[in-house]
Amino acid sequence: MKNILEQANTTVIGRIRQARPHWLDVQPARQAIPVLNQGKTLLHAGPPIRWEDMTGPVRGACIGACLFEGWAQDEQHALQLLDSGEIRFVPCHHVSAVGPMGGITSANMPVLVIGNLTDGNRAFCNMNEGIGKVMRFGAYGPEVQMRLRWMRDVLAPALSGALQRLERGIDLTAMMAQGITMGDEFHQRNIATSALLMRTLAPQLAAGNLDKTSLTEVLHFLSSTDQFFLNLAMAYCKAAMDAGAAVGTGSIVTAMTRNGKEFGIRVSGLGERWFTAPVNMPQGLFFSGYSQEDANPDMGDSAITETFGVGGAAMIAAPGVTRFVGAGGMDTAITVSEEMAEIFLERNMMLQIPGWDFQGACLGLDVRRVVETGITPLINTGIAHREPGIGQIGAGTVRAPLACFEQALEALAEHLGVYPQI
Repeated sequence: MKNILEQANTTVIGRIRQARPHWLDVQPARQAIPVLNQGKTLLHAGPPIRWEDMTGPVRGACIGACLFEGWAQDEQHALQLLDSGEIRFVPCHHVSAVGPMGGITSANMPVLVIGNLTDGNRAFCNMNEGIGKVMRFGAYGPEVQMRLRWMRDVLAPALSGALQRLERGIDLTAMMAQGITMGDEFHQRNIATSALLMRTLAPQLAAGNLDKTSLTEVLHFLSSTDQFFLNLAMAYCKAAMDAGAAVGTGSIVTAMTRNGKEFGIRVSGLGERWFTAPVNMPQGLFFSGYSQEDANPDMGDSAITETFGVGGAAMIAAPGVTRFVGAGGMDTAITVSEEMAEIFLERNMMLQIPGWDFQGACLGLDVRRVVETGITPLINTGIAHREPGIGQIGAGTVRAPLACFEQALEALAEHLGVYPQI
């Protein structure tokens, strides 16, 4: 049985390693994700959750989406609509999508379209809004609405046009291979890869038919949004992990996510079943005027990056992040990455890390190793205020709850008829 499981894991990891996700387009979410055409439907981050169980910032993002779609004219009307049960909620992961923090995506929001040229599957993610008061952290006021409309009406068409002028879009693997050597780990830090992306897009944007004002706005937004690549990295990792999940066997974790209440994982040999436990509270540094007491429990689909083997698992690639999230310095970065390597089976030589003696990033998170070592994945994360409408108040790290992995391993043992030892 052990040899059979090892062979299965080798196949799963092979699919993940061979995936070649490309950024192909930007489309209205309703065009890319058909479920959003079915009445008033919103996508959210994490495993399934009901409106009444959502935390403050996710509720705020839902209010913002209702206002953006024109379903409600003001906050009170939006709350009445949401309380009525008329809004249908679907996890992003159920429709090949991911969403940062609250993860709320509605029909007319633009999404990044990522195509895995190896296997033919696609993944989707909404676009990064920049910093400040943003909907992903639960803000929904006039400035948030104005930015979302501009992204829909100006930014999305401009990017779509630029991508159409590139044969097969943008090879994200090649871009990430460069970015990781320049200090990015693709969760908390994406500034280098966002700059590489800007370098690729700028000539194509200039070659389009944008008026001068719109072109200036687009270039300014992309040049000043250090985390723009994060959403691309998330969709990239989703496309690669879905390719591995399609094998249908093995003990490889194919998704990790949180909705503000529960942390959930999926495992390659257990299909689309979720294994959940109460989500942990992130620890880190806070913006002036805020403290741990103001923080919301962790949320978002961005832990798909750690599932793939970057983010917190590649802290050594971005040691500067450890200071930003209050986790120490270079020694901490090395310690974290070495610890994470204990729960992954292989290395991804497409993403070589200079500060790790050019070892590849981790690859193949094994539920068996997590349980048997007691080492849980460390996730880099933003911290949202627990009340709706306020937004981001800090950044830090959070640990995945061990209980999710213990449940999954028990289910795998039941499925296989034998305890799956390493």
